[in-house]
Amino acid sequence: MAVIADRTDFDQRSGNKLEQLIFNHRRWVTLLCLLLTIFFAFQLKDLKVSASYEKMLPQGSPYIQNYLENRDQLRGLGDSIRLVVENPTGDIFDREYLNTLGKINDEVFLLEGVNRAWMKSIFTPVVRWTEATEEGFVGGPVLPSTFNGSPESIRELRLNIGRAGVVGSLVANNLTSSMIIIPLIDKDAAGQPIDYHALSKKIEEIRAKYSTGADGSAKVNIYVIGFAKLVGDLMDGLQKVMTFFLIAAVVASLVIYLYTRCIRSTALVLFCSLVAVCWQLGLVVLTGNGLDPFSILVPFLVFAIGVSHGAQKMNGIMQDVGRGTHKWVAARYTFRRLFLAGMTALLADAVGFAVLMMIDIPVIRELAMMASLGVGVLIFTNLILLPVLLSYVGVSPQAAKRSLKDENEETAGRGLGRIWVWLDRFTERRWATGAVVVAAILGVGGYVVSRDIKVGDLDAGAPELRADSRYNKDNAYITANYGISSDVFAVMVKTAPDKCGMRESLIEADRLSWALAQVPGVQKTESMADVVRAYTSGSFEGNPKWLTVSDSQTLIDPQIGNALNWNSELLNADCSLMPVLAYLSDHKAETLNRVVAAAQAFALAHNTADRQFLLAAGNAGVDAGTNFVVEHANYRMLYYVYAAVIVLCLVTFRSWRATIVAVLPLVLTSILAEALMVKLGLG
Repeated sequence: MAVIADRTDFDQRSGNKLEQLIFNHRRWVTLLCLLLTIFFAFQLKDLKVSASYEKMLPQGSPYIQNYLENRDQLRGLGDSIRLVVENPTGDIFDREYLNTLGKINDEVFLLEGVNRAWMKSIFTPVVRWTEATEEGFVGGPVLPSTFNGSPESIRELRLNIGRAGVVGSLVANNLTSSMIIIPLIDKDAAGQPIDYHALSKKIEEIRAKYSTGADGSAKVNIYVIGFAKLVGDLMDGLQKVMTFFLIAAVVASLVIYLYTRCIRSTALVLFCSLVAVCWQLGLVVLTGNGLDPFSILVPFLVFAIGVSHGAQKMNGIMQDVGRGTHKWVAARYTFRRLFLAGMTALLADAVGFAVLMMIDIPVIRELAMMASLGVGVLIFTNLILLPVLLSYVGVSPQAAKRSLKDENEETAGRGLGRIWVWLDRFTERRWATGAVVVAAILGVGGYVVSRDIKVGDLDAGAPELRADSRYNKDNAYITANYGISSDVFAVMVKTAPDKCGMRESLIEADRLSWALAQVPGVQKTESMADVVRAYTSGSFEGNPKWLTVSDSQTLIDPQIGNALNWNSELLNADCSLMPVLAYLSDHKAETLNRVVAAAQAFALAHNTADRQFLLAAGNAGVDAGTNFVVEHANYRMLYYVYAAVIVLCLVTFRSWRATIVAVLPLVLTSILAEALMVKLGLG
């Protein structure tokens, strides 16, 4: 383009209509962007960081649809926290330990958001023991009503724990700790979702209060796991995230400045990228959404993309100014050269994020919408606002001359030019052929490896946190010391009202329980059939010959009535639903796949018009539903992304050859990325 040093020599009617509209009215464009920035900045006062268990549920999964339809009938199978209190100096049958456990139990019971009716520990009355004697059944709460911490009452508590069979579930296998299971309600009295961060902080206060004795030694050790605690830990890390954001901004500033040696242009690039983040978050508030721990990194991504595109605009203007072109003309030249290509790239990014909305999980859809909005506003802040502002402030003359000098040296093959000269060889047939062959080999090899990619978690614990995080250490302790893990997979047996207690239904539930118990990774199974079996035997003085589901309905009905009277979690109030529970060793993808396959096979073989086996409830059931949705959407998303990129390339380049050249490296990148995930053990 011609070098025009005097602005009056430039034809303002040159360029397309959009360029004329922007640069011939740049004051109005600047004022409009300023007003929008002020408006969106004002919206940030309503920006909230929160999380919801509901948003984590894949609404389109048939498993989750079954769960949501019956969730009111399922007790204790929703969101929950597990808190373990360990005696570091002995077992749980210690007066001081039990006194501390009782205080912790009472404080947890009063926390806001706790479903108190279904909270379980050896101190809650819903945990009971039963025993068959010559006179019949006797039983009561595990904690004796006369418990006073005396040696006699502690001995009675020990006996009741053995009678209740809670070792491995509420009491550790080695008897050094006990568990409090804390089910959570979905919404508070005002209809608002539970504040996980506040709940997590309250639990941390309890941990700090009781973990250290007066002499500084460990009074008790407390371990906590559960979705609410995980979210709370992630929110606690937001301060570190903001610190990393500032570090990233400083590093980006330093890199740009070292490249340009121009303070004003560096500041403008960062300013326009921050404006984009401001607009993005303001739009998020206007759409009625907020940030959550899983989307908190999206503003970083938008900032990084903005800096990248801004640096390209700045480099173009610097070279034109270095040749002697007026800063206003140089800004128009850069806009003219890069706007269409930049918009194509940003639209491709926006489409790439938008297709994530195909995953029917609200938290992912919100993330996709937020990212798409952020990339969309970059079209205005970095492709339009940045060149306009640079047309006012320009770049320093020294930086412009230095940029032109570097370009001339590179053209002459000096400095970085040596690298470009070497890379130019790949435009020759011999080098290009070798590169294509290597790419083809990498593509084939990568595809073979990528076929082993798994959908879901491949490690125990929370993959969102480091392996050495407190949460994952707590999870490891609980898994190692309890026979029943926190990963519960439930199959719902649905019948007509008052029919779940029929012998045929109980037998089928028992068969399903046995089938699941044979699956590797299942620690234990539990169903209403186990309760009926135990009570039938107890009705005949504990005779093991009667440890079965009787073929006499008159023997079964009283046991079902007893279960309804004490509000058992293994059936609902009108006896039309009973869950079959499988406690898993972990929630790894392979474990869930095996359990789901076994449950599905059983359901297909045993479903009837009167009785259906519905998958799935429990936290492991939610994980399985999530994996199901992601797996079915994964390749559809890729197809839509590539279709959009191909269309955008055809519109931009008007050449099918150029489109192929642009798309094939992206396909290779996708294949190699999945292969790398397999090798790194990522799901």
